[in-house]
Amino acid sequence: MQAPNPIHILLLEDDPAHAELARRALIDAGVIFVITRVETRAEFEGHLNDTAPDIILSDYRLPTFDGLEALRIVQAAALNIPFIFVTGTMGEEVAIETLKIGATDYVLKTHLARLGPSVRRALSETLERRERYEAEVKLVQSNEQLRALTAHLQQVREQECIRISRQVHDELGQALTGLKLDLSWLVSEVINTNEALGKKVQDLADRIDATIQTVRQISTDLRPGVLDNLGLVAAIEWKANDFHLRTGIRCTTTIMVNETMWGQEFSTTFFRIFQETLTNIIRHAAATQVEVVIAVDTGRLVLIVRDNGIGITEADIASVKSIGLVGIRERAALLGGSAVFSGGPGLGTIVTVSIPLTSADRHWGLTP
Repeated sequence: MQAPNPIHILLLEDDPAHAELARRALIDAGVIFVITRVETRAEFEGHLNDTAPDIILSDYRLPTFDGLEALRIVQAAALNIPFIFVTGTMGEEVAIETLKIGATDYVLKTHLARLGPSVRRALSETLERRERYEAEVKLVQSNEQLRALTAHLQQVREQECIRISRQVHDELGQALTGLKLDLSWLVSEVINTNEALGKKVQDLADRIDATIQTVRQISTDLRPGVLDNLGLVAAIEWKANDFHLRTGIRCTTTIMVNETMWGQEFSTTFFRIFQETLTNIIRHAAATQVEVVIAVDTGRLVLIVRDNGIGITEADIASVKSIGLVGIRERAALLGGSAVFSGGPGLGTIVTVSIPLTSADRHWGLTP
């Protein structure tokens, strides 16, 4: 079995006899270590800069230097090194104060039997803190990677929506329009000679008309042209009106911003957030009225959507199954913003989205 690596101890102590007592106490406690004794500030800082120790043991008072100043040097350098005072001149109030400002522990020279356990405990706690910090860093990195992946998937999705929208509108729409023209000609040719056949052809023409309208609606749902041609505010007004026409739910909009063309990523993401709020209202709210407000407040574009439906609950907000709410939050986070949901049973629901306008300059490179 391989022997454990010795720990590196930096001892700030001006009395060699006291240093020897501390060394003996550690040996008696079974601690495997390498110790370096220093007395001055220059020596202390030199050893910190050369090789950071695993733990620091320090007297409280020295002729030209003191332990509190040494502790502040370690803290200023942001070194995650446990710091234990080993002293015979520290009262209880002073000891407590040193712990408050960052010391790991204190051991009186009259009770050096505590030194070994104190060193082991300090090293164990430091290791736990480091592992926890590393886990937190990995979690942050993982969340950033997931957010970057989400942004990429949103970009790919929007590009695909643009492509499909064009194909549906241009190719399928043109093909249906061509059929409509041919049928219109056919109606004019047969209506006077065969009334029944003319009526049948006219029915086909009417059905093609309806199909053309469906194709246009699908194309618009995939990528509303008003968003690319007239901007975000116009697109939201159009969507609110379309929502009212489709559902019968009254939807009023209050626009308190000047018409402007923001960056495409910003406009697209903000529009999709609004679209998702209306979808959630249709699916869950049982509302009869919706109020939409758009305003600029301290450099942020704010969207407020309020309905008079059954109301959202805290359980709904916290539930991982509330995919629509998760989608709204994630889209807002992609632009450095936030989404807040509030309401209650019988009180309706309020969705408040706030996005910094600095995000409006970012681009996905989408082609309108």
